[in-house]
Amino acid sequence: MPDKFGVLFIGDLIGRPGRRALARFLPELRKKYQPDLVVANGENAAGGNGLTEEIGKELFFQVDVLTSGNHIWDKKEVLNYLEKESRLLRPANYPASNPGRGYYIYQNEHGLKAAVINLQGRVFMEPIDCPFLTADRLLEEIIPITPIVIIDFHAEATSEKQALGWYLNGRVSAVIGTHTHVPTADERILPGGTAYLTDAGMCGGFNSIIGMKPEQALQRFLTSRPQRFEPSADGLMLSAVYISIDPTTGKALSIKRELLVEEHSREE
Repeated sequence: MPDKFGVLFIGDLIGRPGRRALARFLPELRKKYQPDLVVANGENAAGGNGLTEEIGKELFFQVDVLTSGNHIWDKKEVLNYLEKESRLLRPANYPASNPGRGYYIYQNEHGLKAAVINLQGRVFMEPIDCPFLTADRLLEEIIPITPIVIIDFHAEATSEKQALGWYLNGRVSAVIGTHTHVPTADERILPGGTAYLTDAGMCGGFNSIIGMKPEQALQRFLTSRPQRFEPSADGLMLSAVYISIDPTTGKALSIKRELLVEEHSREE
């Protein structure tokens, strides 16, 4: 058995620029880390809001698992895709009547298995089921299968993200936050062996406001009126985090952030 299992986790993909950033920078990160598993949050990969089957299929040529969050429902055509594509996740704590699933068991070429769980926070977000208790329930199913468990916690409040990290400390391999599109600098391994990062950031236009054209976002703040947002194609950036895990215990061995940038490239 290999002495480590490597996971590359990529922040929220924002529209076409996010997909371009993934194509531009992922080969470099694959060469550097040679990860066993690549996970990306794809809930905004289609035009900056939602996901389509066509774009999902495109992304699965590059990544192994796609997680999501509250914007996964923005494109209605994704509902059928959620039902038939097990590698595309929606937050597990949405009501069970929704299509799709909240976790996926991945197996690499060496036969090692790893679980990816998708959860969503409730502070400043939809009042869905408790992510803490949902995690407890899912771990009862998953731990007999594999000790390697990666959680994408799609949440707004940093306190809620930290709370889940500490709640699952020693029981999962990593808790990585998504949703705010801004990478945080608080990566660490908690005392129980769980790797933690409040937010993995995003992939998309570098010269942007959380991935969107600055002039449009500024109008929203200056006028308080509803505003249509479009992904910025000015520059490229990819935010990611690499976690090395002991495959026997599921404990994290190391965690490292990555930020790759082209400041002035533009979409042709």
